[in-house]
Amino acid sequence: MANTLTGLIPTLYAALDTVSREAIGMIGAVSVNAAPTGAAKGETITIPVAPAASVVDVTPAVTAPDNGDQTIGKVDMSITKSRMVPVRWNGEEQLGVGNSGQYNVILAQQFSQAMRALANEMEADLAALYVSACRVYGTASTTPFASGIGDSAQMRKLLLDAGAPMTDLQMVIDSAAGANLRTLGQLTKANEAGSDDPLRRGVLLDVNGFKIRESGQIKSHTAGSFTGTALVNNTSGYAAGATSIAFDGATSAALKAGDVLTFGSAADKYVVNKDVATTPLTIAAPGLVASVEDNAAITVGEGYTANLAFDRNAIQLIARVPAMPQGGDTADDVMTVTDPVSGLSFQVAVYRQYRQVKYEIGMAWGVKCVKSEHLAILMG
Repeated sequence: MANTLTGLIPTLYAALDTVSREAIGMIGAVSVNAAPTGAAKGETITIPVAPAASVVDVTPAVTAPDNGDQTIGKVDMSITKSRMVPVRWNGEEQLGVGNSGQYNVILAQQFSQAMRALANEMEADLAALYVSACRVYGTASTTPFASGIGDSAQMRKLLLDAGAPMTDLQMVIDSAAGANLRTLGQLTKANEAGSDDPLRRGVLLDVNGFKIRESGQIKSHTAGSFTGTALVNNTSGYAAGATSIAFDGATSAALKAGDVLTFGSAADKYVVNKDVATTPLTIAAPGLVASVEDNAAITVGEGYTANLAFDRNAIQLIARVPAMPQGGDTADDVMTVTDPVSGLSFQVAVYRQYRQVKYEIGMAWGVKCVKSEHLAILMG
């Protein structure tokens, strides 16, 4: 049988052209690994992580010192989703719209909506990784960039202090923060911004080292709580760097992953990384900025919008097309179309049925924050 999808290539790429311009800033900001074509859903994929370097004295000797061995760490992740969107037409339906010449137009819109739905689900999974962040800046329910670009400078400081590389910083914000940023005079006046991109094309510039993007999937966090007053429970307190904090005093705990905490009178904010019903609670590495005393009160912050700032390599997206069995299935034809903007590939398969035809647009993926030290929340 002839290649049944060849004639649809213009239609597919017309749909792809629409999808590539959706507000999916997270996909473009993270590290994308589209290579694991042989990985099955649920199969572990190992990502190597180099350890921190150790510095030693230079000591002249007859032979070179016997050192330099390192234990390479790793982070395991997997493809957790294999998803598709079906599009089906029967002969009568095609005939009904074919007379008006609208079939390919409607089909392109259906393909566009299918790819959009898949991309938005991936985007939402990435945005949900805010619970892995190590640091927080900003005020809950107050949209960032209201009067200047100082918020980005503070986010850069948080990541710098946490040891994040400064070479590929990303920031992904919601449309409210994006609107504030676009109205700032120094970014919309070409003579001050150094470019007319924001003014003419609505493109957000690099600000304080961040490539700033927008996403329609930025998460709104609803805060958990303690019943009663929770206190740090450790007779010697906790030193800087601690990530597991025991507590007592509260009659019950219902903390949620993503809750923002402060300890005592210190202004430093931390993120709870997993739901908490009993002691201890866990915050992400690199842990406490400064020591915390025994019996320091633990305060749970309000709900917030989780805009994100991070080093690109802190978040990994692995993606591939859904697997087909060896020898193929009953599909008449299968092809892959690649988004030139995001680099992601969608699988399109066509199944000819009794007096009807069905298309499936599919994608398989998994996401993970592999370096929480290099991920921070800008609250809104």
